[in-house]
Amino acid sequence: MAASYEDRVLRVLAYIHDYPDGDLSLDALSEVAAMSRFHWHRVFRAITGETCAQAVRRIRLHRAASWLVMTEKSVAQIATDVGYPNLKSFVRAFSKAYGNSPATFRKTGQFLPANPRFRTGDYPMHPVVTRTEPARRVIALPHKGDYAQIGKSFETFGALCESRQLWPQIGPVLGVYLDSPEDTPEDQLRGYAGAVFCGDTTPEGMQSLELTGGKTAVLTYRGPYSGIRAAYHSLFGNWLPASGEEPADQPCYEVYLNNPRDTAPEDLLTEICLPLK
Repeated sequence: MAASYEDRVLRVLAYIHDYPDGDLSLDALSEVAAMSRFHWHRVFRAITGETCAQAVRRIRLHRAASWLVMTEKSVAQIATDVGYPNLKSFVRAFSKAYGNSPATFRKTGQFLPANPRFRTGDYPMHPVVTRTEPARRVIALPHKGDYAQIGKSFETFGALCESRQLWPQIGPVLGVYLDSPEDTPEDQLRGYAGAVFCGDTTPEGMQSLELTGGKTAVLTYRGPYSGIRAAYHSLFGNWLPASGEEPADQPCYEVYLNNPRDTAPEDLLTEICLPLK
């Protein structure tokens, strides 16, 4: 029976991510879950820790934040594309969540990663340290496509951990990124959404990864996830050329130090880890 509820939650989370401009009312989502409206509301909150309305708002606004810094869509078009036909209600909701209006958010502090005006030395600066990272065993779900949309895989991962009561065995939440968006087509980007795991066996439906650890450059980024790609430019464009270090033949990964469900976007902390030779 637990698997049935798990499947319903995963189906609804996927639906929210796939159709941010659709009807995401409690009635509509309970139909996707094939469960009564009253009971579905309780099941969803018990498994995810959020109400359906909170999850919908968070996912829609995260998608909007990504589009604001990664596309040239107008604010009005983005509002419509994430399910806010009323521009004023979108601006109000976004400003409350991100601390700035959509227009200001686009202009200040968040950089389009493909901006041709970016040159070494002009990237935003972030603190970087070199340290020895431990080896980590990670359980994760694979992700393919735009890294800005990996949140969908993290939603699924979190729901599985809650449904299967895995949290006592879960350590830091991680994202592993196998390809560079600079030289890989967006639809071919590969990554993993998961966490450090101390259990004995790999949970069904997940994959086990081994991060070898060792000498690592660690950039600490503070701010909304939509700005992380620009932080990579800082790591590779500012720090690495001046460091005298050489990257190892291992993928970058990110360690998420706080939870976007209870942390303001401007206070989110992410460690971007670059393994070194």
